[in-house]
Amino acid sequence: MLIPREFYERDTLTVARDLLGMVICRRTDEGYTSGIITECEAYMGEADPAAHSYKGKRDRVRIQYGAKGHAYVYLIYGMHHCFNITTGGAGMPESVLIRAIKPLDGIELMEERRGMKNRERIISEADGRGNNVKKRKRSAEPRLSALADGPGKLCKALNITMDHYGCDLTDPKSGLWLELGETPKNIITTPRIGIDYAGEAATWPWRFVIDE
Repeated sequence: MLIPREFYERDTLTVARDLLGMVICRRTDEGYTSGIITECEAYMGEADPAAHSYKGKRDRVRIQYGAKGHAYVYLIYGMHHCFNITTGGAGMPESVLIRAIKPLDGIELMEERRGMKNRERIISEADGRGNNVKKRKRSAEPRLSALADGPGKLCKALNITMDHYGCDLTDPKSGLWLELGETPKNIITTPRIGIDYAGEAATWPWRFVIDE
């Protein structure tokens, strides 16, 4: 079932926690892919030194001031995309960064996009005389946990790019939308990652992770 806009129009910390277990869906000419959200972080706008909107309304963050339930996408290091969802009350430039997903559908396509398909690994095997020798073998299945366990990885796996900036996540016709999933039983909260520049805000427990 499609997640309605009202879901995103609530308190951002509540939305971030509730996004765990929800499903990101992506359809392209290549096929359909999806994944369960397992990790995310809340960014609380102009009251949050770690937020891109902390310094007010600028072109980069303009989408955060509009309707909620839209995609806020940006680049880091000039090469990795990060996917965020606009959340909170009207006029509040807040968002939730999706940090990791558990691949659900279209895993083979995700592997191709990540360059993980048909990879080789080095293993040690006995040669029949009691000696261990190293051989190259194809990995039967790349570890799912490594396929989309970071903001840049999941964007590459799902093919989310700057073209999706402002995308309406409540409209499946956009090719990128969210559906209801299962509420996790256990959730861990920790400080957010990689925001040492944000002073005291770096200690705020606004990162949410499914405890499996």
